[in-house]
Amino acid sequence: MGRRRRPLLILCASLLAATALPAATATAAGTGAAAADAPRPLDEVIPAPASVRPGGKPYTITARTVIRVSTGPAAAHTRPGQRPDRHLGRQAQQARQARQVAEQLAGLLRPATGYRLPVTTRPGADGIQLRLGGEGRLGPEGYRLRVTPRATVLSARAPAGLFHGVQTLRQLLPASIEADTRQPGPWRIAGGTLTDRPRYAYRGAMLDVSRHFFPVDAVKRYIDQLALYKINTLHLHLSDDQGWRIAIDSWPRLTEYGGSTQVGGGSGGHYTKADYREIVRYAADRHLTVVPEIDMPGHTNAALASYAELNCDGKAPPLYTGTEVGFSSLCVPLERTYDFVDDVIRELAALTPGPYLHIGGDEAHSTSHEDYVAFMKRVQPVVAKYGKTVIGWHQIAAAPRPGTIAQYWGYDRTGAEERAQVADAARNGTRLVISPADRAYLDMKYDKDTPLGLSWAGYVSPQRSYDWDPGRYLEGVPERAVLGVEAPLWTETLSTSAQLEYMAFPRLPGIAELGWSPAATHDWDGYRERLAQQGPRWDRMGVNYHRAPQVPWRE
Repeated sequence: MGRRRRPLLILCASLLAATALPAATATAAGTGAAAADAPRPLDEVIPAPASVRPGGKPYTITARTVIRVSTGPAAAHTRPGQRPDRHLGRQAQQARQARQVAEQLAGLLRPATGYRLPVTTRPGADGIQLRLGGEGRLGPEGYRLRVTPRATVLSARAPAGLFHGVQTLRQLLPASIEADTRQPGPWRIAGGTLTDRPRYAYRGAMLDVSRHFFPVDAVKRYIDQLALYKINTLHLHLSDDQGWRIAIDSWPRLTEYGGSTQVGGGSGGHYTKADYREIVRYAADRHLTVVPEIDMPGHTNAALASYAELNCDGKAPPLYTGTEVGFSSLCVPLERTYDFVDDVIRELAALTPGPYLHIGGDEAHSTSHEDYVAFMKRVQPVVAKYGKTVIGWHQIAAAPRPGTIAQYWGYDRTGAEERAQVADAARNGTRLVISPADRAYLDMKYDKDTPLGLSWAGYVSPQRSYDWDPGRYLEGVPERAVLGVEAPLWTETLSTSAQLEYMAFPRLPGIAELGWSPAATHDWDGYRERLAQQGPRWDRMGVNYHRAPQVPWRE
């Protein structure tokens, strides 16, 4: 529906009144225009920064602005008692990464500003400065941003910190900075100092590419959206009953046949090893670690359909395109099962530079408890053999092993016994990633009228998704056991990037803030105002977000 037209007489009267504004009113109008051009306050970004000291005049990006990169002395990267030259290789790598972050910043700013913004290593006291080295107390992902009229200085101990600082800098600029054509500006950054570091080391988002397959470009688009909010982990759900999505050379029918369909039918698809390496590279350039998941012993119909020899009765079931869960299982007593598992983990571990490999373990309803425990006790050491740390859904707490990470996905109706088992494992050294289905699952409907998604865990509004504390969510779990948070996005009902975005936004930034920001900053009333300011940015970026009524969106 279009805007209502104002009656002609009222419009004429308004115009006459405008020509007769008193001087005081005209001055106020001018002040309002100036306020509209004022830079965004340093604390009005997502995730909320740890500390902000506003003050001083803003910095303005102009046609004369340069981006300066400084990587600091080699000694800044050594530990006490170690020779600096033993770390020159690492320093050179970090210098290249810092330069890459600077080039990414320039690439972001050039289209909308129309400025050259050359990147240089020449020293100087002006411009936008990216300084690598020092800031040791801020950890590998923290950063400090100092803004004066002469320079904007972003400093960090490591390249990841510089990258996260750039995302803050990006949000401090007008939303029109996201445009791919020249915009009028001005491009001002508020004066002051912002100091920031993450609350949790693991801040993840999961994308299910098994129920519906998403090509490489769609995954890259999602990675870019995650990076803006300082998410540092992309968990890819690569196998399920409906499709196997990663090439395994020693078992080629997994993709040739098992990857040939998806929910509702269709051609499905899979990633070649080159495709997967490209996703890993693209994510790494944005300081995200890829965590691949092969779900087992349940959720394995695509594998069982591909190879009859993996079934206890030697008969392959048909491919599956529905959405039921819990009906499939690898054959736990069969020795061939472990040849299969070893081959898959070996090849996937070789493709994955990150430290983690996810082995699923949820909804294994067709596997007896005894078989489940036996399977997990045998498979977890295989992951360790190939140099990776095991992550599993929280049911893996039934077969605890030192070093294993459990991902909790329970919700309000999860039984006390199951919660107690997870809490007991946490008290005994198991670290947890917290992903409650009725808080963090991005595929849950917003309300009864949401056209996409599911509702088995309930409706999840942006406020419900944001208004909880990962460190205190599970009774009996010490906060030190919480490694971080993750927002899973399952795709039974989703098949396009636009649909992914509709379910992820505006809830994803809230989960990102829970993972990054100090607990003391969590406040729904303040957060929803900052969230509303993201709307125009998403409009410029072409993000298909849900305009939830709880949020006072800006036009």
